[in-house]
Amino acid sequence: MRTGLITFHFAHHYGAQLQAYATMRSIQALGAQCEIIDYRLPHTTRTNQLFKRSGALRDMVSDAHTALHYAAFRRRFDRFEAFVAQEMTLSPKRYTTFDQLEADAPEYDVYVAGSDQIWNPYIFQDKQFDPAFLLAFVREGRRIAYAPSLGVSELPEDKLAQLRRCLAPYSALSVREKRGQALLEQAAGQQARVVLDPTLLLTGADWGALAAPPKEPGQYILCYFVSDPGEAAPYAQALSQRTGWPILQLAGARRKIDGAARLIFDAGPKEFLGLFQNAAAVVTNSFHGAVFSLQFQKPFFTSMSPSERREPTYSRIYSLLSRLGCTGRIIGLDATEAVDAPMDYAAVHQRLSAERADSLAYLKAALEGTQLPLQPVQADTPGREAPALCRREDCTGCTACAAVCPVGAITLTADHEGFLRPVIGDSCILCRSCERVCPMLQPASPVHIPAAAHALWNSDDAERVESSSGGFFSLLARHTLAQGGAVFGAVLDAHQTARHVCARSTAELGPMRGSKYVQSDLGDTFRQARALLEAGTPVLFSGVPCQIDGLLRFLGRDYEHLLTCDLVCHGVPSPAVFRAWLDTLEARQGSTVRQVRFKDKSHGWSHPYLSVTFADGGVYTEDFNRTGYGRGFGMQLFLRPACAVCKYTSVSRPADFTLADYWGLDPALELPVERDKGVSMVLVNSARGRAVFQELSPRFGQVERPLEEAVAGNPRLASPLKANPRRAAFFSAFRTLPFEQVERRFLALPPLPYRAAAKALTPGMKEKLRRLMK
Repeated sequence: MRTGLITFHFAHHYGAQLQAYATMRSIQALGAQCEIIDYRLPHTTRTNQLFKRSGALRDMVSDAHTALHYAAFRRRFDRFEAFVAQEMTLSPKRYTTFDQLEADAPEYDVYVAGSDQIWNPYIFQDKQFDPAFLLAFVREGRRIAYAPSLGVSELPEDKLAQLRRCLAPYSALSVREKRGQALLEQAAGQQARVVLDPTLLLTGADWGALAAPPKEPGQYILCYFVSDPGEAAPYAQALSQRTGWPILQLAGARRKIDGAARLIFDAGPKEFLGLFQNAAAVVTNSFHGAVFSLQFQKPFFTSMSPSERREPTYSRIYSLLSRLGCTGRIIGLDATEAVDAPMDYAAVHQRLSAERADSLAYLKAALEGTQLPLQPVQADTPGREAPALCRREDCTGCTACAAVCPVGAITLTADHEGFLRPVIGDSCILCRSCERVCPMLQPASPVHIPAAAHALWNSDDAERVESSSGGFFSLLARHTLAQGGAVFGAVLDAHQTARHVCARSTAELGPMRGSKYVQSDLGDTFRQARALLEAGTPVLFSGVPCQIDGLLRFLGRDYEHLLTCDLVCHGVPSPAVFRAWLDTLEARQGSTVRQVRFKDKSHGWSHPYLSVTFADGGVYTEDFNRTGYGRGFGMQLFLRPACAVCKYTSVSRPADFTLADYWGLDPALELPVERDKGVSMVLVNSARGRAVFQELSPRFGQVERPLEEAVAGNPRLASPLKANPRRAAFFSAFRTLPFEQVERRFLALPPLPYRAAAKALTPGMKEKLRRLMK
């Protein structure tokens, strides 16, 4: 049986050439002849060249780097060329356009559209499908697909229609990831089989016979990164510190990570295999880096892209490792294993052997045109459908789901970043109350948008000084207590853990004053508040807006005696990071922390200082923005993931009142009080709020201001902060390295010239530099 395979076989990429070789070899091992159709796109041929020869600055920098390491890059080029010439059986004729293929199509009994992203329209110059890889040139002969990838999660209707037409003649369809399976079913109306990447159809022994031994003696950690190392690099550095093994970095990306002993530029496909075969451990962010770690039974860690993490079931690396029972080797998950944890390769390879046999059985039946085997049912398919809470990236930790559960089946547990997230236990009765109450799963409630903002200050100077800004919260709290009510707010307990508590006296209000730049544990306060409200007790509940929204949805109805206030929030930092930072301070001081004030106004309201008091009487005080913790907070390095997509960053707020510092208040505006003691920005969002505001007005001074001014000074009333691209790397280092190292690497003040440049450059110029340096 004569078989023609079309795939990316000529690109100078390890994964591309090795998957092409593996597909060819696997087809031959099943008893068929196989040639790779020598279809070489001019664009791919150009990108293989050593020098880019363009006027773009980034390309000029790349060419300069190539010139500095010319001998190594030349060896790499020659080795890729030799691998194609020596190891691949190619068609006699070479094609460079689809028209050439269509005019003089090679003749085979079976045509195979092979692996890699050959069905991703967006990687081609015209952003359209290349019909050659869809086998549109075939006149006669059976057409099958083995593990192609579309490389995208969605396709527009016009491209789906084109795909539908091209796939109609196929007798067998398979893909390498679940999202591709869904897209092909949508386009072609038939089930596509999820199969192994071709590089896993061969065995480690097969690949070992092809490998060229490395020059590097002794044990080493191999790093192979095809994009920014991000969260993977700290795992290599931590493992090197624990074992003493040097780090060798195979140049998928040209920049060497900190701690790497050498960057290898000259490896071809065979040298690539040899480096993996002889490594003591591997850290990578490449799919094929993980594949060859598995093939050679090396302990390894890998990572997923942000888009894959949002939808891990559509990720090819998650799909593969979940089938093999080793998702603990993916960095950044709650279940990620310790950096020096061993791997049970006996169990992994037992599963891999079964998956390999299944994929080969599919390929054999597809080639021969016989009945395709059924897709095996995954052994871990759940027996019942558990409640579907919101995604990790969207969860605010509001606790509404746990509070509403009638049997206490949901607990809030700290994840690997230190944030509390709901975990559903076995006692769940599938009532789905948690789904109905989750603010992230339900449409936003209609709320009032205020016409103006208020610049406000408490008439009691002492109370105002003790508050973060103008002291309006204290007025609301004392008003509630005067009615025999209860006030819920955040405090730092004896261990400096932020918790929501209930105050029933003015003495208990003190710890609630002042900002807490760390996410608070709400505990059971939603149920406590409901019990008080049901008994007719007035309640004031303060918190960040996601907490207030969670409370209101948990309560499920309006209570006449409930008053709420939310805060304009920069984002909520990780309690685990705050604790680690305090531990470092305690170690340096040799004494435990007794009190933390995040916004000490002793230096003035407009220059907030962070002050820490120790048990031995010592005090640490510094401009908040110059502390490591303050810098990380300001850079969004350790905020909750949901903060980057916060739906509460608007003037449409869930609470009766919205409070903040009045940043951006017109400096020319004359106030009858000293501005530097603090001024609150207050939004009144409900009729109940307006009534209380009017009742309390004799106890504060205020000036009505344009809403636009308040929004300009507090941008979180308009949009969320963007996620810091180094966030994943920070938490990876936080998980694997001593915190002092993490602080030096991520939180230290940059050198003075860098700070001067940062002030001089515009945001647009900074963004261009970031793109250039990637």
